[in-house]
Amino acid sequence: MNNKQHIVIQTDKLSHINNKGESNMVDISNKNTTKRIAKATAKVIMKLKTLQKIKDNDFKKGDVLSVARIAGIMAAKQTHHLIPMCHSLNLSKINIDFRFVKNGIQIITLAKLNAKTGVEMEALTAASIAALTIYDMCKSVDRFIKIQDIQLLEKQGGKSGYWKLEYV
Repeated sequence: MNNKQHIVIQTDKLSHINNKGESNMVDISNKNTTKRIAKATAKVIMKLKTLQKIKDNDFKKGDVLSVARIAGIMAAKQTHHLIPMCHSLNLSKINIDFRFVKNGIQIITLAKLNAKTGVEMEALTAASIAALTIYDMCKSVDRFIKIQDIQLLEKQGGKSGYWKLEYV
């Protein structure tokens, strides 16, 4: 006797769940290829002494921001290996910028391609991994570094069109 219950879920609400309530990769085969762009951010908050060491390139492990940039780019390219339902994408551009803010660093990422699905997860992954890399490279002098405000800033393309966060 099979006691397994089938759960019926409204699939129009959750794109990664089928009508039996099971995880499901979205079928993008009938979607149009469009230019897709996503921007994301993360903030790394730290002691002023740590921030100054980054500005002075005074870490034994090397140039913190250069290493974080490379890590973020590599992570964006591997997003489909890290997040189960993401499609493998052929990125045409991934850019990572750093801005010094009052008590830390703001990371801004840009992911771009022409495809049938968006690049939001790639931009968010790049921001997250760049932030974690900054933490890793600086933890020997500042164990209380905080990563916060990881979020999507902007997206373009696809059925939902253009969207931009207005309060940042």
